[in-house]
Amino acid sequence: QVQLVQSGGGLVQAGGSLGLSCAASGSGSSIASMRWYRQAPGKQRELVAAITSGGSTNYVDPVKGRFTISRDNAKNTVYLQMNSLKPEDTAVYYCNCQTRGLGMQYWGKGTLVTVSS
Repeated sequence: QVQLVQSGGGLVQAGGSLGLSCAASGSGSSIASMRWYRQAPGKQRELVAAITSGGSTNYVDPVKGRFTISRDNAKNTVYLQMNSLKPEDTAVYYCNCQTRGLGMQYWGKGTLVTVSS
């Protein structure tokens, strides 16, 4: 079992920055990839960014160049630095991880990011 505890987020004006973090506990050593998803009101949850245990990253096109995902394997923590935020980035952001072997997925509880225009 893996527990994911998120922190960060909040309210920011357009053009501002926010950071999110997500700490994994439990069977943290079994974690392979870690990801951030978001779900805007009335929309489906979408993948925002992902990072492997080796540090390879990928991003959805709308956030490329503005968001940075990083990871501290020693702390089993993943971060999402969000710069040049836009109102369309407003959503609940969820942390996700996938374990090695069976590929079990776990989710954080979500944190609201609101970008005002």
